[in-house]
Amino acid sequence: MDPSVAEAMRAVPREHFLPRGQQRSAHLDQALEVGHGQTCSQPSTVVDMLQLLDVQAGMRVLDVGSGTGWTTALLGHLVGPDGCVIGCEIVPELVEWGRENLAGEGMRWTRIEGAERGKLGRPENAPYDRILVSAMSDSLPYELVDQLAPGGILVIPVAGSMTRVVVDADGAPQVTRHGIYRFVPLIR
Repeated sequence: MDPSVAEAMRAVPREHFLPRGQQRSAHLDQALEVGHGQTCSQPSTVVDMLQLLDVQAGMRVLDVGSGTGWTTALLGHLVGPDGCVIGCEIVPELVEWGRENLAGEGMRWTRIEGAERGKLGRPENAPYDRILVSAMSDSLPYELVDQLAPGGILVIPVAGSMTRVVVDADGAPQVTRHGIYRFVPLIR
């Protein structure tokens, strides 16, 4: 495991982002229900995604489907105080809970905002160096690719396959697939 990802996983305990009834199960390598038809992804999947994302200190990162804020906090740990992480969540109750959870981590460079139906990501804050999506899309959402800076990376599960998109210097997306995964559906 990448040392910076391993350190983030140690520094940001999953149980702080789970419902009370699920906290005893935080150590299990499985997705856990957090309510509203959503889950907190299993740790090994989060590690795989973070390693594919290759987040560096000081980067601007968008976290689509931030849920209870765990991945937003992990990304915040990776970018550090010189970076910026915006979590985006469509379920209003999870937006509030995620904000409360994130506030407990003391990372002023991170925040969670409510997503707007019919709009994917936060184009008004683009471009981003990295975008992480923690929900399954049927097809590659080019509206997120368009929010990447040159050299930017998007990691998203698409039609069952973990997909990594790297935008080259000319703005062209280079797409690779990295294994089969299951996620809740991406709500637009």
